Amino acid sequence: MVRSKALARMMPLPFMGSGSTMVLIMLASVLLIVSSIRPQYVDGLRLAISDTFTPILKLVTVPVQTAAFFVRDVSGLAEMQSENARLKDENARLRDWYHTALLLEAENKSLRELLHVKLEPQHTYISARVLSDGGRTFAKSLLVDAGRADGVEKGQAVLAAQGVVGRVIEAGENTARILLITDINSRIPALVENSRLHAIFSGENKNNGRLLHLSPDSNLNDGARIITSGLGGVYPYGLPIGVVEKDQYNQPIVKPYADFNRLVYVRIVKTPSDPNLREGALNIE
Repeated sequence: MVRSKALARMMPLPFMGSGSTMVLIMLASVLLIVSSIRPQYVDGLRLAISDTFTPILKLVTVPVQTAAFFVRDVSGLAEMQSENARLKDENARLRDWYHTALLLEAENKSLRELLHVKLEPQHTYISARVLSDGGRTFAKSLLVDAGRADGVEKGQAVLAAQGVVGRVIEAGENTARILLITDINSRIPALVENSRLHAIFSGENKNNGRLLHLSPDSNLNDGARIITSGLGGVYPYGLPIGVVEKDQYNQPIVKPYADFNRLVYVRIVKTPSDPNLREGALNIE
């Protein structure tokens, strides 16, 4: 008897408990049998039990639903953060491509504009990019990324999209320095277009130049075009230099066509070799 009570305390099973437990089990069994044979007899009891335990179920399910919503929100936030990072990377790549496209478009435009000045068929040219603006020895000069390796030589004429820029004064292996026509040391044999008036275009270290050695009786009108005369062999004939304007003293000045502040590419004119000349040798005995 003592052993049975000890087992009952260790294993509190319904069969080992009081008689009320057995009654409940038998009642549940009867209800189960009746619900399977005549379900309509227990519908009211089932609804009553459901109504009784619904508030309890709600109280139990609220924390579970709250936890589920929290996990879902956290998962959604992580996905949004990942998507945001991906979109930022894609946006950065698109900006890089956009800036690259703008740069290429500007370079193509500059190169196309270089073709506006037509050269005679016997002349060829070298396209070069402007690296810097300004020099040490000369006040008005440019450095470009073409040199002797590209066929650049000292004395060659240089053009921009609008007209004459200057001439090569120094030629390295891969770079060259250009003396601008506005430098005070620059001199260009010039011609007033549609006339026989010859002169020398001279730079003044300003944004314009003047015509020297012009005939005293010459009458220059505003808007007259100044072109290269071809004399001296450096600048081919007919290249546009600038247009005549009047200064504050009513004296004619020449405003160059080339915009020196916006140069990106230039053309260096390769001087053709004279087929009538051939290399000779001097023999000294």
